[in-house]
Amino acid sequence: MTEIHENAELDRARDGLQGDCASCFGLCCVALPFSASADFAVNKPAGKACSSLQADFRCGIHTRLRQQGFPGCTVYDCFGAGQKVSQLTFGGQDWRQAPGTAQQMFDVFPIVRQLHELLWYLTEALTLLQARPIHGDIRLVLDETERLTRLDPETLRELDVAAHRQTVNALLLRTSELVRAGTRRKKQDRRGADLIGAKLKGADLRGANLRGAYLIAADLTGADLRFADLIGADLRDADLSGADLTDSIFLTQPQLNSAKGDAGTKVPRSLNRPTQWSR
Repeated sequence: MTEIHENAELDRARDGLQGDCASCFGLCCVALPFSASADFAVNKPAGKACSSLQADFRCGIHTRLRQQGFPGCTVYDCFGAGQKVSQLTFGGQDWRQAPGTAQQMFDVFPIVRQLHELLWYLTEALTLLQARPIHGDIRLVLDETERLTRLDPETLRELDVAAHRQTVNALLLRTSELVRAGTRRKKQDRRGADLIGAKLKGADLRGANLRGAYLIAADLTGADLRFADLIGADLRDADLSGADLTDSIFLTQPQLNSAKGDAGTKVPRSLNRPTQWSR
């Protein structure tokens, strides 16, 4: 396979790992719970439909979510799990038409969502040239992860996702080491670090390990985050104005959506600039 064809294939794969609400039965609006907070205006238990969910499974306040007190909904992405569970796992039969399968569907959705998130990371790993030595291993695990997403509902409910995640994470760690090898420096391992509200304006964080770091409301304006590993980093309300994230590793759309940015923020080609960012 030529590099051009391989890149086109990966781009198509990533397109399929984005939520398509028109093909979903509003699963994130029903299956998942949320609590009254800065992210959600009210409490909602798992398995109960949000009061704004319409008969056609679309959100009645979609264009006013932030104004209505639901910014948490605007940063969420199912990585394409919603449409797969709706159209493939349950064959296009929604939980209103078949209430007997509703709980099964609601149980399966978060499991497939986790698997699809892993598919996103594995697909990104295949785009990183520095990780070519292990691309064969990555493809094998990616294919196995895709196979798991297509299991029947009962098998999915019993699936040990945590065990599979460990296998995937080992490969992602190897990928990160290979990609950051040429840029990482001493004192740049901030894995799981508490950097809430940290003053990191203009910081040179190239090749930094920020896996699982708490960067809530951190000032990262003008920071250089190229080749930084951001898998699992909490970027809620972090200020990324003018920051360079073009070659950052394992950054996802929900992370980007939860942060602040502006027209000067450089984002990876595979992600979209959040519409709520200042221009």
